Amino acid sequence: MLRMMLAAALLFAAPAAAQTTIAQADNPWFTDADAQLAQNLRRQPNTSRAKNVILFIADGNSVGANYATRIFAGQRAGKLGEEHVLPYEAFPHLALSKTYNINAQTPDSAATASALNSGVKARYLTLGVSEEVIANVCATYSPEMDLTLLSDIAAGLGKSIGIVTTTRLTHATPAAVYAHSVSRRWEGATPKGCAQKDIAAQLFDAMADGRVDLAFGGGRRFFGPEGAILAGGAKGRRKDGRDLIEEARAAGWRLPEDGAALSALTPDGAPVLGVFADSHLSYEEDRTDEPSLTEMTVAAIRALSANEGGFYLMVEGGRVDHGNHGGVLHRTVSEGAQFAAAVAMADALTDDGDTLIVVTADHGHSLAFNGYCGRGSPITGLCYEIAASGVKHDDAPNLADDGKPYSVAGYLNGPGAVLKKDGDVWSGSRPDLTQEQATGPDYRQQALIPKGSATHSGEDVAIYAKGPWAHLFDGTVEQNYVFHVMNHAMGAP
Repeated sequence: MLRMMLAAALLFAAPAAAQTTIAQADNPWFTDADAQLAQNLRRQPNTSRAKNVILFIADGNSVGANYATRIFAGQRAGKLGEEHVLPYEAFPHLALSKTYNINAQTPDSAATASALNSGVKARYLTLGVSEEVIANVCATYSPEMDLTLLSDIAAGLGKSIGIVTTTRLTHATPAAVYAHSVSRRWEGATPKGCAQKDIAAQLFDAMADGRVDLAFGGGRRFFGPEGAILAGGAKGRRKDGRDLIEEARAAGWRLPEDGAALSALTPDGAPVLGVFADSHLSYEEDRTDEPSLTEMTVAAIRALSANEGGFYLMVEGGRVDHGNHGGVLHRTVSEGAQFAAAVAMADALTDDGDTLIVVTADHGHSLAFNGYCGRGSPITGLCYEIAASGVKHDDAPNLADDGKPYSVAGYLNGPGAVLKKDGDVWSGSRPDLTQEQATGPDYRQQALIPKGSATHSGEDVAIYAKGPWAHLFDGTVEQNYVFHVMNHAMGAP
């Protein structure tokens, strides 16, 4: 019986695989992909404890916006653009994140940043509080509803905490690192009778208590008393009369006020508070004496690295979001390119062996892409015809059914809508468009639905990661899962 079974097995055994000659084996596309496969086969998961964790958030950087930034950066480097690789796109581990809030299909930045920093989903507009809290309703809040944040855990492990942003330091994404608030809007004041402190006061307390060691960004208006003239000519908006900057100065904090002062910064263990603008920092295209996101990131890493126990640093490219809200793709992608440069510098300044770097977005936007565009069509400009031979696009722009050219990208809604209101009547048609107009830094992409500000979208966003336990980012995950990987990496055996 055994002999019969062996004979049958041999009879039906698959023949040895024939060696097939691959005709395209010398094609660069083939050899490049083969080299990538060989590199990936050599990967080994890093299960060391993460001394440092850096969370990069490009606010509003949907997969589509990331694609546009990739092409923009590539075209600025003299390439056609599509083949370009952003620094974090070379990270070995990738996942998709579901961004919805507890009560919102389309999320806001406060609740998404709260999910990233607390490990649980949050209600729309709330920061660092449990889901029982109703946004903007102080009566639904009590202190026991405050969530434990990743910064609390990291500080408990002896790590330093840093925040870098191109928005106000009291804005939704940076505030999620340290604040507990019924409303993201309570940046410099809370409603009368509400026991919660405003967000700026919470940052001051967190730095005074050693729960945050360093913060770079904007928002000077919420640190000074109402009506007072602050540095740079800003007017304070605090209704409680406090001047938090002067209180910090009196306490011996380091207070760089511009890019030059930041460059000269020599940390001495005191809290470092760099507030570089009245509101948000300038767009990268308009920046003068303010530090760039990359410069702030480098200064933060160098300062925080003085702690032998490591650090947790959150870096936000916040004005990616603002370019999208304005329907101005050029602003979006130029901010995205600066964000990518900051990631590259952080990667260069740290060791993959002990530093987990996570790059993601909090939510997407209503950005959409048209077709059928030839290779190398300027990503912020007109969509050119696909070349029949060669690689680069033909010189003729594609025309829509109205006989007019169209841009590579547009928005489903926003201030660039072609519909205009005359009295009670909405009407309009697409204007003719030239390449010079479309590639201008302030050109608003054409949009379908008229809105004063283009909206967020509910689509998934990407997570890129490298370093200890980065291999745990895989598949499609809930956004609050990001916290759990970072927390595990810091405390892993």
